[in-house]
Amino acid sequence: MDYLGTSDDVILAELGQRVARLRLNRNLKQDELALEAGISRKTLSRLENGHPVDTVNLIRVLRALGQLDQLDALLPPAEISPVDLARLQGRRRQRASGVREDSSDTGDWEWPE
Repeated sequence: MDYLGTSDDVILAELGQRVARLRLNRNLKQDELALEAGISRKTLSRLENGHPVDTVNLIRVLRALGQLDQLDALLPPAEISPVDLARLQGRRRQRASGVREDSSDTGDWEWPE
């Protein structure tokens, strides 16, 4: 489905329907899934009916349904552009510095007066 230009309400309704289908495919009642997700049945019902819910509640439901890994498809990790990567290479440490010795040190040390 092409979501460009689609209203928020339509997207929320589609998301809710998908959550409901996942729940029903696992033969779970709303009460059971809500309990497993640690949310109220009313919150789950609101989600499935396309109403806005807190993101944390969506995450809990996806975790309970075993679908949390689908967030990578929703928002894949951002890749660093080649230009930014080259810019960062100059700042990244290339080697350890080791112990520095003072070449003027003769080995004899005295308290300053």
